[in-house]
Amino acid sequence: MGQLEEAAFGAFYRSHARGLWAYVYRVTGHAADADDIVQEAFLRLLRAGPDTGEEEPSRRFLYRVASNLVIDRWRRKTRDEQTPPAADPPAVAAREPDDDVARTFAALAARDRALLWLAYVEGESHEEIAASLGVGKRSVKVLLFRAKRRLRELLHARGLSRT
Repeated sequence: MGQLEEAAFGAFYRSHARGLWAYVYRVTGHAADADDIVQEAFLRLLRAGPDTGEEEPSRRFLYRVASNLVIDRWRRKTRDEQTPPAADPPAVAAREPDDDVARTFAALAARDRALLWLAYVEGESHEEIAASLGVGKRSVKVLLFRAKRRLRELLHARGLSRT
Protein backbone atom coordinates (compact mmCIF):
# COMPACT_ATOMS: atom_id res chain seq x y z
CA MET A 1 0.00 0.00 0.00
CA GLY A 2 1.46 3.34 -1.00
CA GLN A 3 1.65 6.46 1.15
CA LEU A 4 -1.43 8.04 -0.44
CA GLU A 5 -3.43 4.83 -0.03
CA GLU A 6 -2.41 4.65 3.63
CA ALA A 7 -3.57 8.22 4.19
CA ALA A 8 -6.87 7.55 2.44
CA PHE A 9 -7.42 4.37 4.46
CA GLY A 10 -6.55 6.20 7.68
CA ALA A 11 -9.10 8.90 6.93
CA PHE A 12 -11.71 6.29 6.02
CA TYR A 13 -10.99 4.37 9.23
CA ARG A 14 -11.27 7.48 11.40
CA SER A 15 -14.59 8.45 9.84
CA HIS A 16 -16.23 4.99 10.05
CA ALA A 17 -14.65 2.91 12.84
CA ARG A 18 -16.63 4.43 15.71
CA GLY A 19 -20.00 4.05 13.95
CA LEU A 20 -19.22 0.47 12.91
CA TRP A 21 -18.12 -0.40 16.44
CA ALA A 22 -21.33 1.07 17.90
CA TYR A 23 -23.41 -0.93 15.41
CA VAL A 24 -21.61 -4.20 16.17
CA TYR A 25 -21.71 -3.58 19.92
CA ARG A 26 -25.46 -2.94 19.87
CA VAL A 27 -26.03 -6.09 17.85
CA THR A 28 -23.73 -8.38 19.86
CA GLY A 29 -23.92 -6.74 23.26
CA HIS A 30 -20.23 -7.42 23.91
CA ALA A 31 -17.43 -4.88 23.65
CA ALA A 32 -14.73 -7.51 23.08
CA ASP A 33 -16.73 -9.05 20.22
CA ALA A 34 -17.24 -5.59 18.74
CA ASP A 35 -13.49 -4.91 18.91
CA ASP A 36 -12.68 -8.20 17.18
CA ILE A 37 -15.34 -7.88 14.50
CA VAL A 38 -14.47 -4.28 13.63
CA GLN A 39 -10.79 -5.17 13.35
CA GLU A 40 -11.56 -8.17 11.13
CA ALA A 41 -13.97 -6.15 8.96
CA PHE A 42 -11.36 -3.47 8.28
CA LEU A 43 -8.74 -6.15 7.59
CA ARG A 44 -11.04 -7.78 5.03
CA LEU A 45 -11.73 -4.38 3.50
CA LEU A 46 -8.00 -3.90 3.02
CA ARG A 47 -7.64 -7.34 1.47
CA ALA A 48 -10.62 -7.46 -0.85
CA GLY A 49 -12.75 -4.37 -0.50
CA PRO A 50 -14.26 -2.52 -3.41
CA ASP A 51 -11.62 -0.42 -5.10
CA THR A 52 -13.88 2.10 -6.77
CA GLY A 53 -12.27 5.19 -5.29
CA GLU A 54 -15.66 6.06 -3.79
CA GLU A 55 -16.35 5.93 -0.07
CA GLU A 56 -19.93 4.59 -0.05
CA PRO A 57 -19.23 1.19 -1.69
CA SER A 58 -16.40 0.65 0.80
CA ARG A 59 -18.69 1.59 3.69
CA ARG A 60 -21.38 -0.82 2.50
CA PHE A 61 -18.78 -3.56 2.08
CA LEU A 62 -17.54 -2.91 5.61
CA TYR A 63 -21.02 -3.16 7.14
CA ARG A 64 -21.79 -6.27 5.11
CA VAL A 65 -18.61 -7.99 6.30
CA ALA A 66 -19.30 -6.96 9.90
CA SER A 67 -22.88 -8.24 9.67
CA ASN A 68 -21.66 -11.56 8.30
CA LEU A 69 -19.08 -11.84 11.08
CA VAL A 70 -21.79 -11.16 13.68
CA ILE A 71 -23.96 -13.90 12.16
CA ASP A 72 -21.00 -16.32 12.06
CA ARG A 73 -20.25 -15.59 15.71
CA TRP A 74 -23.90 -16.07 16.65
CA ARG A 75 -24.02 -19.43 14.81
CA ARG A 76 -20.80 -20.59 16.48
CA LYS A 77 -22.14 -19.58 19.89
CA THR A 78 -25.40 -21.45 19.25
CA ARG A 79 -23.47 -24.53 18.15
CA ASP A 80 -21.16 -24.33 21.18
CA GLU A 81 -24.12 -23.99 23.55
CA GLN A 82 -25.58 -27.21 22.16
CA THR A 83 -22.33 -29.06 22.89
CA PRO A 84 -21.77 -29.68 26.61
CA PRO A 85 -18.49 -28.19 27.86
CA ALA A 86 -15.73 -30.52 29.04
CA ALA A 87 -15.26 -28.49 32.21
CA ASP A 88 -17.01 -25.52 33.74
CA PRO A 89 -15.62 -22.33 32.22
CA PRO A 90 -14.51 -19.63 34.63
CA ALA A 91 -17.27 -17.24 35.63
CA VAL A 92 -17.08 -13.90 33.85
CA ALA A 93 -19.28 -11.00 34.84
CA ALA A 94 -21.40 -9.88 31.92
CA ARG A 95 -21.40 -6.19 31.19
CA GLU A 96 -24.97 -4.97 31.47
CA PRO A 97 -26.25 -2.00 29.51
CA ASP A 98 -26.77 1.09 31.62
CA ASP A 99 -30.48 1.59 31.18
CA ASP A 100 -33.74 -0.27 30.73
CA VAL A 101 -34.19 0.63 27.07
CA ALA A 102 -30.67 -0.56 26.21
CA ARG A 103 -31.32 -3.85 28.07
CA THR A 104 -34.59 -4.22 26.20
CA PHE A 105 -32.85 -3.55 22.88
CA ALA A 106 -30.22 -6.15 23.81
CA ALA A 107 -33.01 -8.69 24.41
CA LEU A 108 -33.98 -8.58 20.73
CA ALA A 109 -32.59 -11.13 18.29
CA ALA A 110 -29.32 -10.10 16.62
CA ARG A 111 -30.95 -9.59 13.22
CA ASP A 112 -33.66 -7.38 14.72
CA ARG A 113 -31.03 -5.25 16.47
CA ALA A 114 -29.03 -4.99 13.25
CA LEU A 115 -32.09 -3.98 11.20
CA LEU A 116 -33.21 -1.33 13.69
CA TRP A 117 -29.71 0.06 14.17
CA LEU A 118 -28.97 0.37 10.47
CA ALA A 119 -32.36 1.92 9.71
CA TYR A 120 -32.80 4.33 12.58
CA VAL A 121 -29.32 5.09 13.88
CA GLU A 122 -27.26 4.84 10.70
CA GLY A 123 -30.16 6.11 8.57
CA GLU A 124 -29.56 3.58 5.79
CA SER A 125 -32.08 3.00 3.02
CA HIS A 126 -33.79 -0.35 2.58
CA GLU A 127 -31.46 -1.10 -0.31
CA GLU A 128 -28.38 -0.37 1.82
CA ILE A 129 -29.71 -2.49 4.68
CA ALA A 130 -30.36 -5.35 2.28
CA ALA A 131 -26.78 -5.12 1.00
CA SER A 132 -25.35 -4.91 4.53
CA LEU A 133 -27.31 -7.86 5.91
CA GLY A 134 -27.49 -10.04 2.83
CA VAL A 135 -31.29 -10.12 2.65
CA GLY A 136 -33.62 -9.32 -0.21
CA LYS A 137 -34.33 -5.64 -0.77
CA ARG A 138 -38.08 -6.28 -0.68
CA SER A 139 -37.75 -8.19 2.60
CA VAL A 140 -36.32 -5.26 4.54
CA LYS A 141 -39.65 -3.44 4.95
CA VAL A 142 -41.33 -6.52 6.40
CA LEU A 143 -38.35 -7.44 8.57
CA LEU A 144 -38.18 -3.88 9.95
CA PHE A 145 -41.91 -3.91 10.69
CA ARG A 146 -41.57 -7.16 12.63
CA ALA A 147 -38.45 -5.96 14.48
CA LYS A 148 -40.23 -2.75 15.52
CA ARG A 149 -43.25 -4.75 16.66
CA ARG A 150 -41.05 -7.07 18.77
CA LEU A 151 -39.26 -4.08 20.32
CA ARG A 152 -42.59 -2.40 21.07
CA GLU A 153 -43.88 -5.63 22.69
CA LEU A 154 -40.76 -5.95 24.84
CA LEU A 155 -40.95 -2.30 25.89
CA HIS A 156 -44.63 -2.69 26.75
CA ALA A 157 -44.02 -5.93 28.71
CA ARG A 158 -41.33 -4.16 30.75
CA GLY A 159 -43.55 -1.13 31.39
CA LEU A 160 -41.39 1.17 29.31
CA SER A 161 -43.91 2.26 26.70
CA ARG A 162 -46.70 4.83 26.79
CA THR A 163 -49.31 2.66 25.10
